[in-house]
Amino acid sequence: MKIYLAGPDVFLPDAVEIGRRKVDICAAHGLTGLYPLDNIVDLAAPDASRQIFCGNAAMMDQADIIIANLTPFRGAGADPGTVYELGYMAGRGKFCLAYSNDGTVYADRVGRFMDVASEGGRLVDAHGLTVEDFGHSDNLMMIHALELHGCPLVTPAEMPADVWHDLAAFEACVRMAAARLIAS
Repeated sequence: MKIYLAGPDVFLPDAVEIGRRKVDICAAHGLTGLYPLDNIVDLAAPDASRQIFCGNAAMMDQADIIIANLTPFRGAGADPGTVYELGYMAGRGKFCLAYSNDGTVYADRVGRFMDVASEGGRLVDAHGLTVEDFGHSDNLMMIHALELHGCPLVTPAEMPADVWHDLAAFEACVRMAAARLIAS
């Protein structure tokens, strides 16, 4: 069983090492991890970004499952590329798993970046825009996509000191994927 390993991990300074660790965890459970940086891309080519997009899409097409790292990235929510990949896989009816090393309620995380206030029975941000407030740890579309196409979002009981290198929640997703393999 092949698992596409989505997430902003590819932007970390030690992205290749994190990818190797994730692939090794998958292998230890009898699964094959497909890490986006394993695609060969000529970053100097004028179409490098398109090469990355097409390579990642090809990996997702090969995969049976996605494990998406939805830990907030550069803001209150998940990396938009990872969210696209989760939707891509859900849209193809593939089994979807995800984790976030920050299980804080989304509305509270928005409050880390700007003022949030209650106005007329709803939460609004500093610009007067509604802040989604359903008690979920991220946008309802991702939360329910996971529930309908896989398993609920995995979050740790307590946020780890290093949200980018702690792979306990990732490994919990891998165990769920392995259980699915055994059950099939």
